[in-house]
Amino acid sequence: MFLWIYLFLIVFINGFEAGGYQASLYSIGQTYDLSVTSKGLFASVELFATMLAPLVLGNWADRTKKLRCLLILLGIQIIFSITIFMSNIQLVFIVGIFFLGLTTSALQFISIAALAESYPASGKKKIGFMTSMYALGAFLAPLFVDFFINSGLGWKMLFVSLTIGSVIAFAGVVICRNQKAETAFRTDNINAGNTGFVVWGVLLLCVVMCIYVGFENGFAFFVDTLFEDVFSSGLGKFALSMFWVVMIPSRVLVGLFSKYSKKILIAAIIAIPLITVVIAFANSAELVMALCIPLGFACGAIYPSVLTTLMEYSGDRKATATAMITTATGIGGAAFTALTGILAGSMGLRGAMIALSAFFILSLISVVVLGRINIWKNKSAE
Repeated sequence: MFLWIYLFLIVFINGFEAGGYQASLYSIGQTYDLSVTSKGLFASVELFATMLAPLVLGNWADRTKKLRCLLILLGIQIIFSITIFMSNIQLVFIVGIFFLGLTTSALQFISIAALAESYPASGKKKIGFMTSMYALGAFLAPLFVDFFINSGLGWKMLFVSLTIGSVIAFAGVVICRNQKAETAFRTDNINAGNTGFVVWGVLLLCVVMCIYVGFENGFAFFVDTLFEDVFSSGLGKFALSMFWVVMIPSRVLVGLFSKYSKKILIAAIIAIPLITVVIAFANSAELVMALCIPLGFACGAIYPSVLTTLMEYSGDRKATATAMITTATGIGGAAFTALTGILAGSMGLRGAMIALSAFFILSLISVVVLGRINIWKNKSAE
């Protein structure tokens, strides 16, 4: 069955939208004459919608056929992508980007749940590859945006690209929606170790994802501004692409070594703030660009590690569990991106990045507590 191809495409489109919006923010700011603080608030509109979507649509996705949900959301995404492209009104852009945040968020967690249900035997490995598609989209988008802007087409061409991708995904899901699910007989069964829905385990993973996505968005939305304003360099979009592209092998490796997901998660949580501090004190654009490689590699490992671990605590409520994770990412993305803009306005972008990285202490504590819950689970099962 080839449904996974179109589920991967949906996640790729979501990454493309995220990376494209991040790369376009500087140009959007010029179009609407936004300050650094206003850029943060502008970006947080979409991220607030990503937080809202799972709260509103999580239970709906568990009660309704997931592929039907995907088709409805893809249709809405197509409509608002076209609307943003055709309108020059700032309010229309804000409303449109809000609904794109809503649809991309819901498409993300429903696609993950659909993958887990349709591929119970190979789901764990596919999750690693699936999340790498998000990184691939986010890597390619800044390059496309740079091309669009330099060729005079403008940043709005991003939304034409989103429309085309969404139409292809819509057609693919329609074609594959009646195919049979995979039989769960292999050793990498995604439900292995699953003892039902463990709310505290899911919530602790939500904390990890909230902080990670908050940091990732705070960094990614403002790295181009860092290069332009601090280093007077045009390398920002390429640095952002480097940051995203190294997530692809990182996430593939997590998929291949999924049984070590918790250890990988701890290593990534420790590495990210250490690399960020070095970036904050770097004095050249070239050095910061080089450091985006290990930073992106460490960031890339967190998402698939969390999703793989989540399957042990989600029971038969995978859409609800992934919706909770997506809500946490929306909270982190909206709050931390706005916070980055506010902190950058008062203490500079370097200081803002250091402040964001300090939150990973809470992530480390959450993973340690999660380990204790796992010990309790094993004892209860005996």
